[in-house]
Amino acid sequence: MSVLEMKVPSPGESITEVEIATWLVKDGDYVEKDQPIAEVDSDKATLELPAEQSGVITLKAEEGDVVQVGQVVCLIDMDAAKPEGSAPAAEAPKKEEAPKAAEPAKQEAPKPATPAPAVQTYATGAPSPAAKKILDEKGIEAGQVSGSGRDGRITKTDAELAAVPALGGNPLTATGSRSTTTTKLSVLRRKIAQRLVSVKNETAMLTTFNEVDMSEIFRLRKQYKEEFAQKHGVGLGFMSFFTKAVTRALQMYPDVNASIDGDFKVNYDFCDISIAVSGPKGLMVPVLRNAENMSFSAIEANIKDLATKVRDGKITVDEMTGGTFTITNGGTFGSMMSTPIINPPQSAILGMHNIIQRPVAVDGQVVIRPMMYVAMSYDHRIIDGKESVGFLVAVKEGIDNPVEILMGGDERKGLGL
Repeated sequence: MSVLEMKVPSPGESITEVEIATWLVKDGDYVEKDQPIAEVDSDKATLELPAEQSGVITLKAEEGDVVQVGQVVCLIDMDAAKPEGSAPAAEAPKKEEAPKAAEPAKQEAPKPATPAPAVQTYATGAPSPAAKKILDEKGIEAGQVSGSGRDGRITKTDAELAAVPALGGNPLTATGSRSTTTTKLSVLRRKIAQRLVSVKNETAMLTTFNEVDMSEIFRLRKQYKEEFAQKHGVGLGFMSFFTKAVTRALQMYPDVNASIDGDFKVNYDFCDISIAVSGPKGLMVPVLRNAENMSFSAIEANIKDLATKVRDGKITVDEMTGGTFTITNGGTFGSMMSTPIINPPQSAILGMHNIIQRPVAVDGQVVIRPMMYVAMSYDHRIIDGKESVGFLVAVKEGIDNPVEILMGGDERKGLGL
C-alpha cells in the first residue's frame, strides 16, 4: 500500500508553526490532487493546504491544533480506488442511524427533572435584607419582582437583575437570553493582538490630524473614469491618488520612511507601501513594492490584485512581508476620524476617513466641498513634530491639487491617457 505522509510546508521565512483552522474534508474522504483540504493560520496569513496526491485521506490533527512546520498532519492512501458516486450515500445512513437510535434514551432520562424549574411562579415573597436594600435604592416594590429563593423569597441576585420599569411600562425582570459563546482566537488574530499591544507599549506613538479637499479628485474621476477603465482595465479609485501623495511626501521627509533597529535608525530609499485590506480572517496589509515608481494604473491594478487575493484567502506571506509605510482607509466603513496604530516595524501610518459634504471657507466665501479628515500616527522616537506635520501637509497638497502636484500639470498624461 502506497501511503503519502503530508507535512506542513513552510508558509514563509521565520514561521515555525501554524494552526489547523479548518479541515475542508472529513476523515476517510477521497481527495483529488491539488484539492484544498485545509486552511491553516500562521501569525501572518491564512493559507490553503492542497492535497499532494489523490487518494483516501486520514487526518492526523484536529482543528485548533498548533503544529510545527514539517509535521505530518494527514495520510493519503494513493492505492485506494475512487468510490462510485452512490457508495458514500449508501454508507451515510448507517453512520447516522446509530446516534439517532440512542437519542431517545438520552432525552427521556432527564424528563422527570424538568418539572422542578416549572414550579417557579411569579411569586411575591419577602426580600432578604440585602435584596430589600437594593430594591429600595432602585425604587422598585417587592411585589414587582419574581423571587427565585425558597418559597418565592427574593434574593440579592433577583434584586440586582430587577429592571427599573419605564413610565407606563410593565414592571418585569429581565427575561431575554443571557447565554454566552466562547471561541478560541486564531493564531493570526492572537498575533495581531500581540503586535498591537506591543506597539502601544514600546513606541512613543502620537497622532496628528488634517483635512483634505476631495473636489479635484472627484472631478478627475468623473471626467476620466470611463476612458481610464477602457484603456487600463481597472477603475480609477482614491487609493492611487493617496499612494502617489504619500510616496511624494515620504521622499520629502525621509525620516517618516524609516524604522528603529535597536540603537540604530534604518532609512529606506524605496517606498514599499502597505495597504490595509479587510479580509475574512481579519485585517491584512499586502505591500506595493517600489510604489514611488508606479503609475496610477499600476497602483490600481496591483491593489485590486492584492485585495482579491486577501478576500479569497490566496495571499502569500511574501506579499505581506516588509513595507515601509502603511495606508489604511476606515472611511469605507463610515469612520469620521480615528487614531490608527502603527504597523511595526514601520514608524508611521496614514488613516483615511469618510468623505462628507461640509461648508468650508474658500477665498472669503462659504462653499460646500467634499472633505475628508486624515490622521497620521507616528513614532515620536525618530519622527519629530515638525516632520510629522510637514509630511501630512505635503499629503494634503497632493490631494487638494493633484494635477499640479501629482501629475506635473498634465492630467491626461498623468493618468496615462
